[in-house]
Amino acid sequence: MPNNFALGKEKLWSRRQLLKLGLAGVGVTGAAGLWQMLNLQSQSFVKVPPLDIEATEGVTNPMKMLRDFDYGTVKQENGRTIREFQLTAGTSIIQLNSAVSYNIWDLNGRIPGPTLRAKQGDRVRVLFLNNAGHSHSLHFHGVHPAEMDGIRPVSNGKATIYEFDAEPYGVHLYHCHIEPVTRHIAKGLYGMFIIDPPTPRPPADEIVLVMAGYDVNDDSHNDYYAFNGVPHHYMHHPIPIYQNQLIRLYVLNIIEYDPAVTFHLHANFFDVFRYGMSMTASEKADVITMGVAERHILEFAFRYPGKYMFHPHQDAIAENGCMGQFEVVTDSNSQKNVNIS
Repeated sequence: MPNNFALGKEKLWSRRQLLKLGLAGVGVTGAAGLWQMLNLQSQSFVKVPPLDIEATEGVTNPMKMLRDFDYGTVKQENGRTIREFQLTAGTSIIQLNSAVSYNIWDLNGRIPGPTLRAKQGDRVRVLFLNNAGHSHSLHFHGVHPAEMDGIRPVSNGKATIYEFDAEPYGVHLYHCHIEPVTRHIAKGLYGMFIIDPPTPRPPADEIVLVMAGYDVNDDSHNDYYAFNGVPHHYMHHPIPIYQNQLIRLYVLNIIEYDPAVTFHLHANFFDVFRYGMSMTASEKADVITMGVAERHILEFAFRYPGKYMFHPHQDAIAENGCMGQFEVVTDSNSQKNVNIS
């Protein structure tokens, strides 16, 4: 492999060059088996209710995205663990409701982009191919060298490689950083980036919720909002979780054009791990305020079965799509539920 890969130098490549190097076909597809193995390990002693994942058209499948973590293709180079990911920017049309469709930029054919996951200290290598018609880039939150900051435009039809050490542990994100940055993010070029701590967190049912908005008429005002891509999806299709089992919720607010939103959980309280950068909760709440790009880990368990809503406490945002439900079900066969006080 060329030295510029190992040294972390950012370099633009054509798709033909990537194919010649044998890099363009690795990443998400090749990681399927590894993802299953690692996810099963991380979910030891945790039972997850079966999901009724209906085939949502195109780039949106909110039920599948809940627990879909991409651990990359794992390699060993010079005694180090390398996690290699492939992200391709493209264009799609999504259906916001029965009457409204919207043109977006997507990553790997989905919105939000894949939830990338590594362990602190791993070497992360991201192969980024831009097929979205405009110049784009990927900027990762976290610590990395300046040349890996993702602010250089990658032209349509070109590719680049970002490489850096995964640090610090916490809940981070990645997004396009080409001006106007707000528009490029709002059109769909974003995703969650989780770096796990050296000592694993306790077992839990781990779920991802990404809050986003849609400005369909380009007036810098959101007309629709959503968790994991589709307005109101989790109201019509509640998320099943088990009674008394610890839920670890990774929440990201990437709603542009609104300065801040809240996240509220009905009939319960959650422990807050701000930015996921601590192993100890900072507070207990049932409402938390989040600015744009802010993200946290929220942990909770439901004592009673039934359906419980979650949503921002701003009516306009909730009523225009950012609203959902957890459906708490009993599991008479499970002896491994986790109770929290």
